[in-house]
Amino acid sequence: MASFHPSRRRHSLTARLSSLVPSVLRWFDAWAGSEERQPPSAQQVDWLRVVPFLAMHLLCGLVFWVGWSWTAVVTAALLYAVRMFAITAFYHRYFSHRAFKTSRWWQFVFAVLGASAVQRGPLWWAAHHRHHHAHSDQALDVHSPHHQGFWWSHVGWFLTPAAFGTKVHAVPDLAKFPELCFLDRFDILVALSLAGFLYGLGAGLEAWAPALETNGLQLLVWGFFLSTVVLYHCTYTVNSLAHQFGRQRYATNDQSRNNLFLALITFGEGWHNNHHHYPAAARQGFYWWEIDLTYYLLVVLAWLGIIWDLKPLPPHLREAKRLDLVVPAYSRHAPAP
Repeated sequence: MASFHPSRRRHSLTARLSSLVPSVLRWFDAWAGSEERQPPSAQQVDWLRVVPFLAMHLLCGLVFWVGWSWTAVVTAALLYAVRMFAITAFYHRYFSHRAFKTSRWWQFVFAVLGASAVQRGPLWWAAHHRHHHAHSDQALDVHSPHHQGFWWSHVGWFLTPAAFGTKVHAVPDLAKFPELCFLDRFDILVALSLAGFLYGLGAGLEAWAPALETNGLQLLVWGFFLSTVVLYHCTYTVNSLAHQFGRQRYATNDQSRNNLFLALITFGEGWHNNHHHYPAAARQGFYWWEIDLTYYLLVVLAWLGIIWDLKPLPPHLREAKRLDLVVPAYSRHAPAP
């Protein structure tokens, strides 16, 4: 019969708890343990670390308890629109691709607005996106649906320890700003502030404007949980769907596609083949009929003097590498009619 060793059991329990601490700590400090080497299991989902992400989805179910009001629905829609623009204009076109210029003050404001979308900090987002462009649809592309499948490219890839750390070395132009580093490390503060503001706003409206038929919990559920989760999955479609469905205008050495539906729900990001053809352009809808809401709003910000030097698509590149203009080889040798 095996002997009982209390010290061994305590040691085993301590080891297990110590292995859980980093995952919980990263709920609040995104840079915690960033220097640690990742084991082979780093490609597996860290379920404890992603509890807040899963909770966001589960708490959407509270809509059946809090009910709805036009105030709550409009709040959710407005926050979806503002934060989608923040992701596409600022996290993507500015921080990732430097498609325009702005002041340091507005740069920080843009970063805060982007962080309110609860999709991590600006350095993390830009570093991963630049890596994607360097290895698009190749083996090193962490969210290619052609290598890892739909669900992994949609949500799985960023739930792993391997993808969680911020690759600061990949964004030296951003890492030199301490305020951006702080925001990237403690991005949770922006999400909690937004959630608290919505609850307080709803409670205030319930007391002072009862005709609007809302309350704190209802605005929290609709404006934060539901709006954010819808925003999540519309954003993620650019990784999972825009590399599979649509048309390729340009030869880009990857499977990026132009997709009108995705362009509408992501404010212009669905013109993804255009974007991979020339990532530095502030405008992703290269032709007038390609609706790009993000670009239109950027033009307004430029008129207001908040941003400037929006990078255009060079005219000679508009028709370069066009797949739809390539004449098939057999037609070049066919006799004239």
